Amino acid sequence: MFKEDTIATVFQNNAEKLKTRACVAYKKDGKYTDISWNDMNEMVRNLGLYLISKGVNKGDKVALFSDNRYEWWISDLAIISIGGVTIPIYSTNSAEEAFYVLENSDSIYCITGNSAQLERVLEKRDKLPNLKGIISIDPLKDSTAGITTLEDALKEGGSCSDKSDFDRRLEAVKPDDVATLIYTSGTTGNPKGVMLTHHNFLSNVRQSVDDFKEMVTPDDTFFSFLPLSHSLERTIGYYLPIHQGSKVAFVENVSKTLTEDLLLVRPTVMISVPRIYEKIHAAILSKLNDAPPLKKALFNWAMNIAVKNIPYNCANTKRKGLFAIQYNIADSLIFSKLKEAIGLDRLVFAISGGGPLSVSDSEFFIGMGFKIYEGYGLTETTPVTNVNRPRLIKIGTVGPALKDTIVKISDEGEILIKGPQVMNGYYKNDEATKEVMTDDGFFKTGDIGIIDEDGYLSITGRIKDIIVTAGGKNISPQNIESALKSSLYVEQVAIIGDRRKYLSALIVPTFEELEKYAKRNDIGFSTRSELLENDKIIKLYESEINEIMKNFARVEQIRRFKLLDAEWSQATDELTPSLKVKRRVIEEKYASEIENMYEGSD
Repeated sequence: MFKEDTIATVFQNNAEKLKTRACVAYKKDGKYTDISWNDMNEMVRNLGLYLISKGVNKGDKVALFSDNRYEWWISDLAIISIGGVTIPIYSTNSAEEAFYVLENSDSIYCITGNSAQLERVLEKRDKLPNLKGIISIDPLKDSTAGITTLEDALKEGGSCSDKSDFDRRLEAVKPDDVATLIYTSGTTGNPKGVMLTHHNFLSNVRQSVDDFKEMVTPDDTFFSFLPLSHSLERTIGYYLPIHQGSKVAFVENVSKTLTEDLLLVRPTVMISVPRIYEKIHAAILSKLNDAPPLKKALFNWAMNIAVKNIPYNCANTKRKGLFAIQYNIADSLIFSKLKEAIGLDRLVFAISGGGPLSVSDSEFFIGMGFKIYEGYGLTETTPVTNVNRPRLIKIGTVGPALKDTIVKISDEGEILIKGPQVMNGYYKNDEATKEVMTDDGFFKTGDIGIIDEDGYLSITGRIKDIIVTAGGKNISPQNIESALKSSLYVEQVAIIGDRRKYLSALIVPTFEELEKYAKRNDIGFSTRSELLENDKIIKLYESEINEIMKNFARVEQIRRFKLLDAEWSQATDELTPSLKVKRRVIEEKYASEIENMYEGSD
């Protein structure tokens, strides 16, 4: 048995214990196929031996440019087991974005997933003199010098004469060695390479399971669809199940088969971002719009029961008396059927991170009996610093700090963090590292928050996003945007108002729902633009905004808005790879629309 001071040695010991049990599952020919711990370990060792034979030494950087798949795990585990440093590249990154990461990180090898990712690397290969070779996970269409397939690499590694090289390299890895550089998908400027050590990762996994260890076992199945290049999925959706010996099933295609794969996998644990909960909630409400009156009435009755169930579920207390009977009936008639219909009938709990989960989404799911624990963290903190706990969920908060983590609020209201999960700094950027660390060793998150009497943290905004109105009022746009997205008809939104007399909003509608609404109300249109200019549609959005904003302060009210006919995406540069809004890009791109919303306001 190996000393468990890195994720790589934890994997080895669990592979020895769990042997033929399923480690991962992937979709093949329409159904999920398991791969055992033994088989995964054999592939990890063979790839590690191949990389050693090609001159990958301790501390060398190997980039990983692929979608989520079991081969991502094999590649990463092989790299970190031999003392290499994994450099994940978002699977959707352009050739230019991938080039920046490859060049800045000094990567000497790159492992690519599909042909599109391989082509993006090849497009810039001549400008990457340090790049010794490329391994393609998918088969090659044509043989190209300097490129091998993963299949061939595994065969070559498996035929190495001295297989003990792998163990020697594994035992030489120290907890304080850098395990990865994760490039932050900054909303401004070039990404920075966050240096995370083996100790950072293992500490954060152990901190995260501290209150959940009895809830995550080898009998659990996780569902992997968040990008493995992001620290949330890397730590909690990958390293944590390895630590606990759980199985992980990979979605085939996030944009095309997510709902179908959920039904096939029926996971017991799910790590997600708020957008997925928003979409599931919206899909359920959308179907309700088309339901007959009796079903609508039954659903609305059940939702009233769900509202009453929220305090019971949050406090983890038993329902009693008449209410217990009512809940059981609602569960039998509505909740259990909904859970089964979306593939979440076996779900023990879910984690939400990567952004604020709206109160309406949280209450909807928790009321139905789901356990959703909202947490908080950043790439620089590996990422988790806070999470709600099984003993108490406080909706609208991200929970208390993890074990061995100190979270405090600065005099300016900024959240400061100290703990074993805080990064080693930014790669080749001492100046940026100094900027985000206090003199007494706290990491400056850039977020604003408050901590209540129970130690539960609430995020109230981000410093660089704060809107200062012409009247000098400070407003956080995220809370308003999160509230507006609770509307069935709002897909994306950006609040405008810095140095302005009032707030306005750029809104991307949920076109599928809006078109249904138009059909139900006999609103004719030939193009999206024509639909968005219709007076009845404008009035619909005025009504939605007024209803949602009624509990907000006067200074936070939306005075004007503009409906946009194109969704924001990473490809069109309005969103980062982690789906955060690039406010500066949006304000530049829609400058004329913004100015029109403020015409005549002086």
